[in-house]
Amino acid sequence: MEGVDKFLKKQAEAGLLRNLKPVSRRYQGRIIVKDKEYIDFSSNDYLGLSAHPRLIRAAKDAIDEFGVSSSASRLLSGDLILHHKLEEKIAQFKKKDTALVFNSGYQGNLGAISALFTKDDCIFSDRLNHASIIDGILLSGAKSFRFRHNDAGHLESLLKKERVKGRKALIITETVFSMDGDKCLLKDLVRLKEKYNCEIMVDEAHATGIFGKNGSGVVEEEGLWEQVDFIMGTFGKALGGFGAYLAASGKTVHYLINTCRGFIYSTALPPGIISANLEGIGVVEDEPSRREILLKSARYFRDALKASGFNVKGDSQIVPVIVGDNLKAVEFAGRLQEKGYWILPIRPPTVPRGEARLRFSLTFYHTKEILQKLIDDIREIKI
Repeated sequence: MEGVDKFLKKQAEAGLLRNLKPVSRRYQGRIIVKDKEYIDFSSNDYLGLSAHPRLIRAAKDAIDEFGVSSSASRLLSGDLILHHKLEEKIAQFKKKDTALVFNSGYQGNLGAISALFTKDDCIFSDRLNHASIIDGILLSGAKSFRFRHNDAGHLESLLKKERVKGRKALIITETVFSMDGDKCLLKDLVRLKEKYNCEIMVDEAHATGIFGKNGSGVVEEEGLWEQVDFIMGTFGKALGGFGAYLAASGKTVHYLINTCRGFIYSTALPPGIISANLEGIGVVEDEPSRREILLKSARYFRDALKASGFNVKGDSQIVPVIVGDNLKAVEFAGRLQEKGYWILPIRPPTVPRGEARLRFSLTFYHTKEILQKLIDDIREIKI
């Protein structure tokens, strides 16, 4: 335990120690923690679908019909018709041959990357990619090269030098980066994919439901379905449900069903969740005004903070305000919590050293009046 004690002490002194904070209730963009109500700016329920009547009704109906659990892995008896309906819907939504559902985004990235690539291959990954992507690359054993964030020039220099070291090569990126809120330069990455004979995988976790004419994501927005080989994403953010998917060719999905350990050895997602996920895609397609309102609000909020001199990043519904120092970020978040906003400091190793920040995750529930009051309070505190 000596090592544990040293770690906890060191983290506490550096302002990096994290603690769990139980929420007793969530509703319409608000949460209650220790009997105090806050406006929630830490949720990924971007479109407010987690409590949408259509999703709730779909989940209840599925539970009534199938029970609360799938009770087995999908290669045993846990493979419900509902799972196949969802995969067909995702494939249609992402314009791919087929799709495979995973139990979480972390499991999806970890399982797919490690199953599809080996020590004989090489992978080129944006430096700010999510931990699940990094861990999937490590587990694959592939030769790994990280390029500077959104720097196609640096990526090309690595491809010129290192592409020959792998039988297969993969370029992998998020389409909306979870901590910086910016979008990848997808057209540049596709150009390099084709020039250097690579495949490309994108993580649309924070883009699905938000971008594109039909809300499918950045791949749709850029019209690059055919050029992108693997499209991963999650249901637990804008779609209001839970779990994840990989949309790809039929051959790829069939291979994963037979080789991906995270898929093979996991109990299938329960029917209520699967049914809610199906309905979530339907609501995104039927109610485009939700994402339009959200993105308009995000632009308003971001522009106002920039005009006030804050270091603000991103061009999505995620609006990070860079503070720099860990302890200052903790203090800033604490002052905002005192004023009734649930906002938490984001610190290393989640973000690079010296870039501690407040990550404002905007949702459909954040009206202009709420945002203007928040802007005024941020200006008043300004640590």
